Amino acid sequence: MRSTARLIPAAIAALAIFACAPSDPGVPVSNDGAADLTAAAAGSIPPGLPQRLTVGLFEDTGGTWMKSSGVPWDVRYRYFVKGWVNNWGYGAYDGSWGLGYLRECDASGFIPAVQYYQMNGEAGGAEGQFLAKAQNATTMKGYFGDFKILMQRARDFGKPVYVLLEADGFGFLEQQSGNNPNAYAAVAATGMPELAGLPDTVAGWGMAFLAIRQAVGASNVILGVHISAWASGKDIAYGSVSDPLGPEVDKVYAFLAPLGLASNQTGATFDVLVGDPLDRDSGYYQVALNDPNRWWDPSDGASISSRSFNRYAEWLRSWNAKAAKRWVLWQIPLGNSNHLDVCNSGGARQGYKDNRAEYFFGSGTTDHLARFAQDGVIALLFGAGAGCQSSYGNDIYTDGRSFIQSRVGAFYSGGGLPDGGIVTDGGTPPDGGSDAGTPVDGGSDGGTPADGGTVADPGEYNFESGTQGWSTSGRVISGVVRSTARAWAGTSSLAVNFGGGPSGSQTVRVGNPPVPAGATVTFRVWIPAGSALSSVQPYVLQGAAGGWTWTGNWRAVSSLTAGGWNAIPVTVPAGAATPLYELGVQFTTQARWSGTAYVDSVRW
Repeated sequence: MRSTARLIPAAIAALAIFACAPSDPGVPVSNDGAADLTAAAAGSIPPGLPQRLTVGLFEDTGGTWMKSSGVPWDVRYRYFVKGWVNNWGYGAYDGSWGLGYLRECDASGFIPAVQYYQMNGEAGGAEGQFLAKAQNATTMKGYFGDFKILMQRARDFGKPVYVLLEADGFGFLEQQSGNNPNAYAAVAATGMPELAGLPDTVAGWGMAFLAIRQAVGASNVILGVHISAWASGKDIAYGSVSDPLGPEVDKVYAFLAPLGLASNQTGATFDVLVGDPLDRDSGYYQVALNDPNRWWDPSDGASISSRSFNRYAEWLRSWNAKAAKRWVLWQIPLGNSNHLDVCNSGGARQGYKDNRAEYFFGSGTTDHLARFAQDGVIALLFGAGAGCQSSYGNDIYTDGRSFIQSRVGAFYSGGGLPDGGIVTDGGTPPDGGSDAGTPVDGGSDGGTPADGGTVADPGEYNFESGTQGWSTSGRVISGVVRSTARAWAGTSSLAVNFGGGPSGSQTVRVGNPPVPAGATVTFRVWIPAGSALSSVQPYVLQGAAGGWTWTGNWRAVSSLTAGGWNAIPVTVPAGAATPLYELGVQFTTQARWSGTAYVDSVRW
């Protein structure tokens, strides 16, 4: 079932946030070695984020409860709805209000998170008209213009910030388009230069967020795509709980992949998956709406073919394995078993019952946290999705203390839950490329060229006489030049210089390479030891005739030889439209870094 009646600004402001006593994190929380369980999660935690499970809360602009609680929360979030860009008419139309929220979070030590929830506030209807509004070029010009301003202000912020896109919006698009990513949507038709090369389709609508982020240079932004549990037409969490999960995951993934979840013409993908287990306390549904079917069975032995935490965790795991992306769960209800099941007007224990907070933090161990981390979850963000619900300011438990404050405080005091590793999927790239470390042409990969360095470099791009048309643009990489400092063969290579710019992803590339369809291109890449590089991805990109298809071989730096040359192959699809539009290498850093990587002997 869809999460409905999301908060508008007035409703957000009306949520009661009440002061309570300083934290007394005396509740024992045992790790029990559970951190090792995270080694099963696929994909990497985005650069710049803590390499561990993080916890956060909703808090509106100007709120101070989180800072005064005595708990070292990681993340603070709120909605940005239609009107945010000029503070609903009370400020300049430049996004400065939004930048103020990001800086307010940072000043208190929190990573800011934005639920970008603007589409339903655009003219022309609400949730039922999501696709219709996406098809209106005038509406989309204003909508994406506002998103561009958000990216500009986030770039000015300069530190990691989550932007979680359009809760349930992608699910509405899937259902309203008839599961067709090629259905019409106004993208290039908006006239925005950043979107000129994208198709006027629903797939293009999704890629537009990536293209705008890239054009603005907001590489510090972590973009999250919302995965609705009902998007396939079956509500896997509360309705069709006995149906197999695999077919529903496959159906939704097939729809979202061309929207930016998988490799695409922008050269970037969404960074995290986003889910909200429920928008209100389960007790609210039961008491106020006479719907008892919003409770999940918390028992460890519950079947995944039942309405249970185990089923939801298995759905998360299936998605994590399919997309090789980590999860952010947000707007998790704050109710506990000691609430009064009444509308929350601020009194102690007011609000409705729920069991999610107790499931994660009520047992005194990190077992359930580790289970969800194992399935890809990197952040748990708690907050009410409507008025009357339970809140962290008055969630008084049986011991007389704020439940979430005392239990999360104890979790942090006990050491938290470290991540099992940057890449924990066994070392296999998401695209299935070879990860064995041996070059496909049989040459040495330990820093010595196959010819011993005594003959000219045989590569089509050998950089012996210059950069051969290779270039870059952005702020992560400061430039590329021919260099004689290192060479896999011959005397020169392409030096890729990082000048201490912001962390993120950027490509070095050459246009119109004469690579035939079906050819395997081998890239030689040298990575220095101790760098802030987290991954490299050689790639080939087809042009419009090939549907802007991106084919890459993503490699975690942890899987490569530092201080040596690495051979990384990419095979051009047999039916690729040639000449190719572009060939290159995408570098990703996890922190600001000054240093140099090298590319040499690109051959096929």
